[in-house]
Amino acid sequence: MKTPRKMAMIAFTSVAVWLSLLAHAHAVVGKNIHLRGSLTNSRIQFEKKKTGHVAFMGGSITEMNGFRPLVCDQLKRRFPETKFTFTDAGIASTCSTTGAFRLAADVLDKGPVDLFFIEFAVNDDQDAGHAARECIRGMEGIIRQVRAHNPNADIVLTYFVNPGMLKTIRDGKVPLTITSHEAVAKHYAVSAVNLAQEVADRIEAGTLTWERYGGVHPGRPGNELCAALIDELLTRAWKEKLAAEAVADKHRLPDAPLDANHYGAGRFIDPKKAKLGEGWKQETPDWKNIPGQWRERYRGIPLLYATKAGAELTLAFEGRAIGAYVLAGPDAGFVEFSIDDEPFAKADLFHGFSRGLHYPRTVIFAADLKPGAHTLKLRLAEQHNKASTGNAARIIQFVGN
Repeated sequence: MKTPRKMAMIAFTSVAVWLSLLAHAHAVVGKNIHLRGSLTNSRIQFEKKKTGHVAFMGGSITEMNGFRPLVCDQLKRRFPETKFTFTDAGIASTCSTTGAFRLAADVLDKGPVDLFFIEFAVNDDQDAGHAARECIRGMEGIIRQVRAHNPNADIVLTYFVNPGMLKTIRDGKVPLTITSHEAVAKHYAVSAVNLAQEVADRIEAGTLTWERYGGVHPGRPGNELCAALIDELLTRAWKEKLAAEAVADKHRLPDAPLDANHYGAGRFIDPKKAKLGEGWKQETPDWKNIPGQWRERYRGIPLLYATKAGAELTLAFEGRAIGAYVLAGPDAGFVEFSIDDEPFAKADLFHGFSRGLHYPRTVIFAADLKPGAHTLKLRLAEQHNKASTGNAARIIQFVGN
């Protein structure tokens, strides 16, 4: 039977353990927030001009009602007199490569961005399977485009986590996507929140579990943790009183990029510009009669598509890179492509997630061309992935850089 003295000792011990874990948690918060450069421009816009455009770009973690609306609410509480415009440019399954090409259409065309949150660490890892070069080219392209559009734009990167990345961290290493994105962030003095490391640290400390965090698509506790880290970052950046004479100061671009072939000129190229041979159609597919699931955002949009091997088209374009933003479903095939009448090469449109879903992805045909005018020839190959049921290509947009 427990005596009052023993009960008191147990209670004291429990409180001591809790306080110890809480202290560790606060220490971790500081460790995984990286304030670089300045976030003062957005504060001036919000506090003095009483308006602000805040945009979020990423995959499904951004698209879902997770950390994003929490951060929006925090900003509205900080600046109750400010009229905010919030842009949700999260699209499930998309990576930083696709982000660099859709940035203008999904974000910049809506007006200059004052504060921009970017999240692609998980999608670059598990969806795209990017090597470091692709992680860098996509993220660097996004940052350079945002800063070219509005040199005053403040940017924050956030690194979420999946089980594989978590294992890498707990093995004492840094996931490739985070290493690559951090290289870009440091090069451009962009602030970052390493939620992935924070989660690993808290699990190690016993103050969090993966199940409590919520998994790849975090539950409420995981999203609240992310929002709290972002809130702490902004608190540190804006801790001093804003001077009455404060004015925005342009963010300076480095003299040289990390990768000369970054996607800083990334853009969509309208499929209507292609010259179509027999077998191609530009219309909304009859999805009800096409095997595989599709997401609602793609239901009503016209696509450039063909399903029979041999269908060919040509596209004139300018720049150093060319590719296609496609929906790759269960019947996605191989395409053969030639640039400027060079020998044809092949690209597999089918993705590991294509078996039951018309999966959005960007396939790059050439990324290191000489600047200038080029011509793409594209045709459906006889060959297709062993897991695919057909030869189809369904193009949302061509992409160029």
